[in-house]
Amino acid sequence: MYLKVYKEDVIEGLQKAANIIPAKTGAAYLRSIWLNAADGTLSVMATDSNIEFRGTYTAEVTEPGLAGVQGRAFVDLLRKLPAGEIVLQLDAEANVLRIEQGRRKYKLPVNDPVWFQNFSDFPADGAVVWSGDFLQELIDRIAFCISDEDAVEAIACLFMKPVAEGRIEACGLNGHQFAMLRFLHDDLHAKLPAEGVLVQKKYLGELKKWLGADEIELNISEKRMHLRTGDGRETFSLPLSSYQYPDYMNFIAKLQGEGVSNLEVDRKEGMDALDRLQIFNSDNNRCTYFDLSGGEVVLTAQGQDVGSASESLEASYDGDIRRIAFPTRNLIDIMNHYQSGRLRLTLTGAEGPCGISGEEDPEYQVIVMPMKIVEETYYSEEEV
Repeated sequence: MYLKVYKEDVIEGLQKAANIIPAKTGAAYLRSIWLNAADGTLSVMATDSNIEFRGTYTAEVTEPGLAGVQGRAFVDLLRKLPAGEIVLQLDAEANVLRIEQGRRKYKLPVNDPVWFQNFSDFPADGAVVWSGDFLQELIDRIAFCISDEDAVEAIACLFMKPVAEGRIEACGLNGHQFAMLRFLHDDLHAKLPAEGVLVQKKYLGELKKWLGADEIELNISEKRMHLRTGDGRETFSLPLSSYQYPDYMNFIAKLQGEGVSNLEVDRKEGMDALDRLQIFNSDNNRCTYFDLSGGEVVLTAQGQDVGSASESLEASYDGDIRRIAFPTRNLIDIMNHYQSGRLRLTLTGAEGPCGISGEEDPEYQVIVMPMKIVEETYYSEEEV
């Protein structure tokens, strides 16, 4: 293998490849980036045994060939080199890859090519076009509600399911929070299986890093989701899970039942107040209490070692619930994922699911479970 390539043409793809490979653990071939020179291109490939990345970039190839190098060392070196032409030459007898740029010369050991495993090809037949920035936004608005524990199977996944009239529901659930974003995409609706698809949360971070604002192509095979940039230069694929996703319509239906209470507040004022009250939370009391009445809501927080706080906000409220408590940090995080100026909290009970919605986010909904209210009284030594 002998080729010349410009750093500025390949460095972004190399960094994407380095994001995927394990830093220290795992077999040596999983920590490798594979370089394949052929037909005027350099293909960069990396996998962690589940996610696969492949990028193809223009190069001046004198001698084709395949080489696997220690991925992070190779990327770190090229990242620190100045822009310009770089020569890559495989020395099969010495078992090294020679890297040269002007008077700079380096050698990296290469892997036995028998370790190389073929990567999945992008199935172009039936692929659909999707917006990369919308998929990024979808991941951001759903992933924070997905469980971080792999052992809990389905709720550690992003769930996408086709529903009526070309609409799709994307959902995330972690046991005490649920997020759902509905959107319209006729072609993707036709591509998704009726039972939906599940993508584990641990893959979503790398997918989001790979995505850009441009359009992408997407296809689904029996066990994998395949994505490709619009220009066809880069592909990214990840495995699908086969768990059974919980029926989330049961608790959504509760929000539309009789006897619910509705609270409307200014989103920014609410977030600012909660951010201040969070100072008064402790490890034993991580919630903010909402005392509800028609024209205002009084927010309070207290901790034995940090004192107490109270703030009053203008609000619109109709209902019978007089007091309810929410985990402060979680509620701030939820509100931060909305665009609406005002938010509606639909309360089903002091300990029942609470739905959050906003007029400027008509297809987005988050459900959060309140915390059980336990009245605490703190005594000083003098009082005892």
